Amino acid sequence: MMSDMVPDLFGSPAPDRPSRQDERGASERFPAASSAHSASRHRAGTQPLADRLRPQSLDDVQGQAHLLGSEGTLTRMLESGHLSSLILWGGPGCGKTTIAQLLAARAGLFYAKISAVFSGVADLKKAFEEARRKAEATGKGTLLFVDEIHRFNRAQQDGFLPYVERGTVVLVGATTENPSFALNSALLSRCQVLVLHRLDDEALEKLLLRAEGETGRTLPLTPEGRASLRAMADGDGRYLLNMVEQLLSLTKADTRPLGPAELARSLSRRPVLYDRDRDEHYNLISALHKSLRGSDPDAGLYWFARMLEGGEDPRYIARRLVRFASEDIGEADPTSLPLAQAGAAAYERLGSPEGEVALAQVVVHLAVASKSNAVYKAYNEARALAKQTGSLMPPAHIRNAPTALMKELGYKKGYEYDHDCEDGVSGQNYFPDGMKRVTLYRPVDRGFEERIRKRLDMLAQKRASRQS
Repeated sequence: MMSDMVPDLFGSPAPDRPSRQDERGASERFPAASSAHSASRHRAGTQPLADRLRPQSLDDVQGQAHLLGSEGTLTRMLESGHLSSLILWGGPGCGKTTIAQLLAARAGLFYAKISAVFSGVADLKKAFEEARRKAEATGKGTLLFVDEIHRFNRAQQDGFLPYVERGTVVLVGATTENPSFALNSALLSRCQVLVLHRLDDEALEKLLLRAEGETGRTLPLTPEGRASLRAMADGDGRYLLNMVEQLLSLTKADTRPLGPAELARSLSRRPVLYDRDRDEHYNLISALHKSLRGSDPDAGLYWFARMLEGGEDPRYIARRLVRFASEDIGEADPTSLPLAQAGAAAYERLGSPEGEVALAQVVVHLAVASKSNAVYKAYNEARALAKQTGSLMPPAHIRNAPTALMKELGYKKGYEYDHDCEDGVSGQNYFPDGMKRVTLYRPVDRGFEERIRKRLDMLAQKRASRQS
């Protein structure tokens, strides 16, 4: 299927598309604004609103000023006259495809597009060959836009390398996945990764105003309903315009303005964007963990709820909460670990949604508890020390002596039973003979560890007096 499409993809630039020199002048539009507006009116009955409002100039792209503003990365690249191969990383509806199209026009390149969902190595080879042929015939390069580039496997990604290196194409790949995980290092080293932002509230409002101008209708929404519509878009401009189209088809021009509740009943809300085994999964659990570490129960509850709404398995969150209780709280509040375990057990017993309330209680408790990572640090230092010291034997007085031979060899000789000593502490050495004593556990002056520190100070004095 794709092979039949390739020649059509590499056609001449769109009618009225200006040269690079013209682009640096007054107009950046392709095709011209008037013809594009007329065409969109003609196709309004069948073409989706999001396509009719697709920007015709880089200046019209919303929400990406860090790339397209006066000091933006792409602006400086275009002004230098050299467009590098790029990876555009961002969520749905933030403008990746549109930017690629407009970059081709602005740089005076042919534009070709393939999708990794439908294409294979054979399609790529045909695209590269067509780009080479066009360059030889016209002296003009090709921008090859690869949508969902992360769906190509490692071997397919390697297929890009010689053509990108030779400049056969300017590769612009679009991905919603973290390129560090989804793309191989060889391809990443030949491309510049640019992060596209989710559209913020201001950018979404501009899209609403453009939609109202295009359709000739004011959206039947109260100010609160309008804000709710923007929130429902979740940073996705295309989804926002699709909702606008749906809303206008369901309402009449004289409809009473809808508030948030009426709007929610009129439009279906899409699920929260969340991949349980990909980047968002790790971003959100990291946000939950750090919110708890920062003693912010409100933020902790928010990220906990975000993960649940995204479809995360509550058992995974429960396991992380148990880990947090030991790693970030430890002996500063020894009740945290059994409470985290109890919350996990309660979820197993009750299931959803009742069991999730128990996990929410754990989230709040862990957030407000006194914090200490002294146990976690001590454990890591102990492991490193154990690797360094190898197979040093325990001192003879604390070795077990179940046989007569072992007793003759001095095992257990001189051992003092701590319970029979003053304060229940003998002050004996428990490290290997010849090994200098080290301090691994250093309790902080917070929570229950403040009491532990005082006791450890007493024990240290006891050992020092025994050695003197």
